[in-house]
Amino acid sequence: MNELTIDILERDTKVILPENLVFGKVYTDHVFEMDYNEEFGGWHNATIKKFSKVELHPAAIVLHYGQSIFEGLKAYKQVDGRIALFRPEKNIERLNRSAKRMCIPEVDPQFVLNSLLELIKLEKDWIPTKPDHSLYIRPIMFATEPLLGVRASETYKLIIMLSPVGPYYPEGFKPVPILVTDKYVRAVRKGMGEAKTAGNYAAGMLAQKEAKKEGYSQVLWLDGIYQKYIEEVGAMNIFIQFKDEVVTPP
Repeated sequence: MNELTIDILERDTKVILPENLVFGKVYTDHVFEMDYNEEFGGWHNATIKKFSKVELHPAAIVLHYGQSIFEGLKAYKQVDGRIALFRPEKNIERLNRSAKRMCIPEVDPQFVLNSLLELIKLEKDWIPTKPDHSLYIRPIMFATEPLLGVRASETYKLIIMLSPVGPYYPEGFKPVPILVTDKYVRAVRKGMGEAKTAGNYAAGMLAQKEAKKEGYSQVLWLDGIYQKYIEEVGAMNIFIQFKDEVVTPP
């Protein structure tokens, strides 16, 4: 893996964030990108660069067979001005677990973490200071090789983009109504439910759409065998309080 190259975009004006930040609609000036090709020694071309569109071949394996994974974490501006993240190394560990399940080459965790911190440092002015606001961090890895045959790609791209965000739901951080459904299942034993892969989320969109029609904000998924054990909510984990104890599904 090569060294990190940083190509800074010079801004003419200071960063001014919108008054009402809709989740995932605004992006910072820079992204981190890195490519994979075994012929070039694996992961290479690690760069922090101007945010731009990605050029992708119509036959790219990710578009046909869904070989894609992602992560999600946040950075916060503290009262004293320092930037705080919660265990970002754990997100990178999970990214590698997802990569292994989806036949995507794993990354060097420390190198990616260091690159992420450099990106956040560069984009620190994009971190909101309003209560309940943060800088959302979205790493994504996907297959780029153009091929219509069904097999794992030989080339990949990793992108880390940043987005200043407000609350995910219009209700803010108030309680939201959740629908418990046994009409569909999100994951089954020995499947790929543990992987944070794009297809898992696409598979849940119909249940989410139906729940929204009934006035609910999210779906609470049950296990795929007995359909009586709690797994997770569609876009988040779930914690349950029993007196003085807080528990969450493993």
